[in-house]
Amino acid sequence: MTAMTPLRGHSEDYTVLGSSVGRPDTPPKMSGMAEFTGDLEVPGMLHGSVLRSPFAHALIKTIDVSAAETMPGVVAVLTRKDLSDIDPYYGHAIQDRPIVALEKVRFIGEPVAAVAAETASQAEAAMLQIQVDYEELSVAASLEAALAVDAPILHGGELRPGAAHGLGDLPDRAGNVCYSYSINRGDVDLARESADIVIDREYTFPAIYQYSMETHSVIAQHDGEEIRLWASCQHPFLVRAEMAKLFDLPIERVRITVPFLGGGFGGKSYTKMEPLATALARKAERPVKIVNRVDESMVTTRRHNMNCRMRTMATSKGELLGREVELWLDTGAYADNGPRVTATAGDAAPGPYRWPSFKVNANCVYTNTGPSGSYRAFGATHLQWIGESQIDEVARAAGVDPLIMRDLNLLHPGEEVRAGGKPLDADLIGDVQKAAAAIGWGRERIANRGMGVSVGLLAAGAHPVSMATVKMDATGGVSVLVGSTEMGQGVRTVMAQIAAEVLSVPFGSVFVDGADTRFTPYDRSTGASRSTTVAGLAVKRAAEEVLDSLLETACAIFDVTDRAELEIRDGSICYGSKFVTMAEIISTRFGFVGGELIGNGEVKPEGGSGSYEEGPVFWEVCVAAAEVEVDRATGVVRVLQTATVADVGTAINPRLVERQDEGATIQGIGNAMLEEMIYADDGNLLNDTLLDYRIPNTLDLPDKMTCIIVENSDGPGPFGAKGCGEGALAAVPAAIVNALADAGVPMNQLPLTPERVWLEIQQLEQ
Repeated sequence: MTAMTPLRGHSEDYTVLGSSVGRPDTPPKMSGMAEFTGDLEVPGMLHGSVLRSPFAHALIKTIDVSAAETMPGVVAVLTRKDLSDIDPYYGHAIQDRPIVALEKVRFIGEPVAAVAAETASQAEAAMLQIQVDYEELSVAASLEAALAVDAPILHGGELRPGAAHGLGDLPDRAGNVCYSYSINRGDVDLARESADIVIDREYTFPAIYQYSMETHSVIAQHDGEEIRLWASCQHPFLVRAEMAKLFDLPIERVRITVPFLGGGFGGKSYTKMEPLATALARKAERPVKIVNRVDESMVTTRRHNMNCRMRTMATSKGELLGREVELWLDTGAYADNGPRVTATAGDAAPGPYRWPSFKVNANCVYTNTGPSGSYRAFGATHLQWIGESQIDEVARAAGVDPLIMRDLNLLHPGEEVRAGGKPLDADLIGDVQKAAAAIGWGRERIANRGMGVSVGLLAAGAHPVSMATVKMDATGGVSVLVGSTEMGQGVRTVMAQIAAEVLSVPFGSVFVDGADTRFTPYDRSTGASRSTTVAGLAVKRAAEEVLDSLLETACAIFDVTDRAELEIRDGSICYGSKFVTMAEIISTRFGFVGGELIGNGEVKPEGGSGSYEEGPVFWEVCVAAAEVEVDRATGVVRVLQTATVADVGTAINPRLVERQDEGATIQGIGNAMLEEMIYADDGNLLNDTLLDYRIPNTLDLPDKMTCIIVENSDGPGPFGAKGCGEGALAAVPAAIVNALADAGVPMNQLPLTPERVWLEIQQLEQ
């Protein structure tokens, strides 16, 4: 049985903050009463089924829907001809993805047509009657094939910027490369010439599916004047903006409600199934529900696979001199968030070290596979395991302990991480030492066992734009309106704790509902570990406005001018021995008919531009340690224990912090040991079922997982908080790989399957 061992380093005298209060959404979820998009029924609702391409790359010559249209229960069949009155392309970074395939298909599983019928079975039966005549084209289903001289070109014409790409001017097309990102600092040529140690390796990182429990699902209604969506999306306000543009409606005519969301991990970031469902609803003139199967969601989005060449130069004593990195990320048939992932990976390539020089060239490449998008800790996980592998290689070559190696080269608090960006706001050396100590670093070695550490940084926080409203009614109850999406991470709980702490009311008296773009204030997105820090700060400021109104009225009631003479205690405001409840204050302010106090809070970029270069909001620490054991006869690797550091500034809810780190650790173990989407040369995904795609189960987990919560109250969020949840995922694979190398088996390809490890052992023993 896996034990999660929390270690906290700091606490404050708060009333609600710092308490592991239970989640209000636990009872409805445990009882089955919680409603997800797939559970909802809308009056007049039809069911949708999607016809998907059987080819990775082909021209669409004809589509015959006549048989489907006459099937029982069928109301509408959507094809490319139904999109002639709009610009049917969408995309967050690059506007390149059509609602359904137009002139050609670019991956197996691409939507070609869709059917709306009275029942799901009727829609499925009719969908199977659609006849499509394809002309197959050459396929580039891998990075190597897409970058070849004779590769088929997947997209032509000028690159069009997407709805919120934030990437500056897009470059001219270069074959199948849709975006490039580079960094050049110092003189890497000089570093190479003067180095005593040069580590030069090539690495491959596999495509991975986000695998949330709830697949992509959406209910769409389009009456010609308004679009109404119930959707499993992480970024409802960004989706709203894209849908308004796509269907040529004012933004206020698009309303998106997010019920409970069954996990996202980045896979439900930005626009996914919403355009297809809306176009089908528009044609049917009735609401339509589409719920993906697992295999359909696997070709809707995934994590980028990557090829990388990295060269690290150092002195004989282990002092880092320079690093050169070339990256190629496979974004699939459409860009999705690939360009931003590429840039983030490029930024992560140097790692959190003091470099005299480094050079990074990162490229985002189209292939005939399912589109790649965001995945928890995107970009950072790819590069941390590679960069940290080379740090350990330098340490071995120099004869230096890996901890001493990092102590020698890691950045210190206040030092510059990225030119012009926020300085380092964490003690990385202290954090990695804590993780190493937790697994027993330095104890006597055991045969076929190894220990490893890893340390990195994630530019967390995304755009710092969030708004919130807090209302206190005449009974003293509090409602929080905030656009952050609850997807299992506990955001509703945290927002309630923040408001309760500011207002000194019981946690149970605060209610937080889900996101609805018609009523909840604007929130940029839910992702990048930003909700607690950015949206939470907006909630705190809104609650403080309510508190100001309470104190103003209380001063009038007690006939005092100095608010400092008042004390908030047990849901009341006290003046000496006198007290008045929050409800009585509101009743006095508005009269016996009642009323409510309303506070609004906002967070916006300090510089005003909202660009990524102003950030990050904070640097998320990615620190882990691991111990592994390898069976050299079979290649089986077992993770014995892990330790991760959650450097959160202030832990608003320690149990949620622990669970976030635990989930990220398990995902990290999956990334390192098991998970891999396997494509054939013809672009066919070979393991698109729960039986064939391996994710960790209980037997794959270590006996001990330690989460070290570090609280220095140094975050920019409410009460000195910083976000968490992604750092462990980025750090754990690197720590496992380094632990395996410490056991004598260095690896440059993930996942660490028994076959791969065994083959490497055979080569080492030759």
